[in-house]
Amino acid sequence: MNEQSRSLPPEALDDWAAALRERLGLSPDDVPVAAVLDLTKIVANNVARPAAPLGAFAAGLAAGRAGIDPAQVIAALREVADLAEGWEQ
Repeated sequence: MNEQSRSLPPEALDDWAAALRERLGLSPDDVPVAAVLDLTKIVANNVARPAAPLGAFAAGLAAGRAGIDPAQVIAALREVADLAEGWEQ
C-alpha cells in the first residue's frame, strides 16, 4: 500500500467514524473525532509518534470504564493530553 492511499480525505474519515459508530453501537457524542485527533497530535509531538495510538486507546479505555457520559470521554482525552504535554523523558 503506498503512502498516498493511506491518507484519507475528510469525508472518508467521516465515513470511517460513522462505520465505527454503527458497528460498535456508539453515538456521535461517543466518538469525538476532532478531540481524538487533537490528542494523537499532542502525544505524537510530545512523546513519540508510535505513542499516539496507545494514548488514544488508553483514553478510550478510561472513558469506557468511567461510564457513558460524553463529558467523561473528553475528560479522559484531556488527561492523556495533559500527561503528554508535560512529558519530558
